[in-house]
Amino acid sequence: MRRTNNIIWGILLIAVSMVLLLNAFEIASIHLFFNGWWTLFIIIPCFVGLFNGTDRGSNLIGLVIGILLFLGCRDIFSFDIIWKIAFPAIIAFMGFKMLYKGTLGRRNGELIPVYANGKAHGKSTFAAFSGQTLSYDEEVFHGADFTAIFGEVKCDLRNAIFEDDVVINTCSLFGGIDIWVPDDVNVKVDSNSIFGGVDAKRHENRYENTRTIYINSTCMFGGVDIK
Repeated sequence: MRRTNNIIWGILLIAVSMVLLLNAFEIASIHLFFNGWWTLFIIIPCFVGLFNGTDRGSNLIGLVIGILLFLGCRDIFSFDIIWKIAFPAIIAFMGFKMLYKGTLGRRNGELIPVYANGKAHGKSTFAAFSGQTLSYDEEVFHGADFTAIFGEVKCDLRNAIFEDDVVINTCSLFGGIDIWVPDDVNVKVDSNSIFGGVDAKRHENRYENTRTIYINSTCMFGGVDIK
């Protein structure tokens, strides 16, 4: 997930730098900062999120809102109408999502508190406008709390020792969390996401695995990547 985002943002930044160079040497005259340019920071991540395995529903809502804001900046729609539509739409989406999880959704959220009770609390890691890198080589892992706010947390569990099922609580707000897990454990995810999500597609759960990592995640304009 984050690799795809990095590639796309890298290409965009290189393109912007080339345009600035062309303008600086008067080879071309290209205006970058048009009305509504800032909405691209909403539209592009949400568009990418539709294809990289994150919460597609949230990203679709974000994409629609970004496009409406862009049209508002271009005086195609009135901002008053946009706010009257967008705010109820977000609330309705969150309501339907919670209703689905409470009736037809997965039951991981019910399992997580059961496993969390009575277990030793793991380490808490907080990254704000910074990065944190953790490694649990040959160390017993009892679970952890990871929080990334405009930052990044990287945790390598590939050589960790799992004596029992564990819980990892994550919170990413305009940030990212990368977790490397061993092949001999299963991963189950319960996520509440708005314009973000958890990507665990690269990890394959196996029937013979005897240990499970439960990921309890909250994402807002951020994501968690299980590798």
